[in-house]
Amino acid sequence: MYKLNLVVLFLFGFSLTNAQKVAFTEYDLKNGLHVILHQDRTAPVVAVSVMYHVGSKNETPDRTGFAHFFEHLLFEGSDNIKRGEFMKIVSSNGGQNNANTTQDRTFYYELFPSNQLETGLWLESERMMHPVINEIGVKTQNEVVKEEKRMRVDNQPYGNFITEVMKRVFTKHPYNWVPIGSMEDLDASTLQEFIAFNKKYYTPGNSALVIAGDIDIEKTKTLITSYFGPIASGAPVEKVNIQEDPITKEIIDTAYDNNIQIPAVMTAYRTPGMTSKESVALELASSVLSSGASSRMYKKMVDDKKNALQVGCFNYSLEDYGAYITYALPNNNASLDTLLKDMDDEIVKLQNELISEIEFTKIRNQFENEFIGANAKMLGVAENLADGYIFYNKNTNHINEELEEVRKVTKEDIQNVAKKYLNRNQRVVVYYLPKTK
Repeated sequence: MYKLNLVVLFLFGFSLTNAQKVAFTEYDLKNGLHVILHQDRTAPVVAVSVMYHVGSKNETPDRTGFAHFFEHLLFEGSDNIKRGEFMKIVSSNGGQNNANTTQDRTFYYELFPSNQLETGLWLESERMMHPVINEIGVKTQNEVVKEEKRMRVDNQPYGNFITEVMKRVFTKHPYNWVPIGSMEDLDASTLQEFIAFNKKYYTPGNSALVIAGDIDIEKTKTLITSYFGPIASGAPVEKVNIQEDPITKEIIDTAYDNNIQIPAVMTAYRTPGMTSKESVALELASSVLSSGASSRMYKKMVDDKKNALQVGCFNYSLEDYGAYITYALPNNNASLDTLLKDMDDEIVKLQNELISEIEFTKIRNQFENEFIGANAKMLGVAENLADGYIFYNKNTNHINEELEEVRKVTKEDIQNVAKKYLNRNQRVVVYYLPKTK
């Protein structure tokens, strides 16, 4: 009976219309820093985070990798934090910290016991106000980034997959390269170029400070004014505004990888940016096709025909554009062209027929579960609040609107985006092959 009830809930849905809203307070400091505060006293923890609206798309073609490099470089220290002490301060006060970079933004955070809120604010204000950027720090972090690239990209099977796809889908826009960038570009850069990049982008007016957790709102405001108020505002940052020409003819190419024995076939279609309703519909379309063992491509190619070891698709959604990517790895000596045809057949079916009610309910439930799971953690709440402000036209409340946006997507919307964007004459096909020695 218990298992049957779970199946009924999964197939026919459950109401989340009364899911708890995320309450927040937001305001601007005089220097332009946008502050977002979320109080949640269910556990004595606090997330202190800063999202800077700078990513690899803000670089130039001959100086790629700067944003990701700064993800590392800004842990080097400040006028008041000795070199190598940043992470020691975090750990010695019972906290954790990290950062990550995308094409569109850089996100720094600390998770602390709530009685260490002031420590987190001090650390992030030091990072923003007066980081130390010198030759020794640049040289040290250059080696760190090189090692990361070797481990995660150059020596990782299929590690250049996204790189090979994006440089073919985008020819004008800086999404042409990925955040890890070029080590040659970093080697060729001068200290003054790094200092100028920091001065331009890592400013109050180009960022959002988000505090989520066990806090007193008024006391936190006072602390924020004390630590962040004195920071100079910086000049306004001009948005990237580079338009791509439409893809009107199928582009077929080959890429090689030293680290693989099994080839792959990949396709990519250029799609709208993350704030588009169509982007949400494309997310749901990818769930129909390849999310879980009951999805169409997986069931057909991995379970039934057994001609694929892996198959999948996803909407790589970014601020300015997206890339809808499909991929498959062969099993039992299946040809890559057979895999490509099988994936294409499922996309054509999606274009020509509405998905079933059971599929529709399943994918919506999957999204809702993932969304609620992310917002069950203070760091997830902090990041989603920042995303709303940075990417959705300063609409911090997007965190409370996102589920409803998904619920408004119809089966017809899913069919329509497949018809509009997932056509052979609008795509890149990459045969990703082992490199023979």
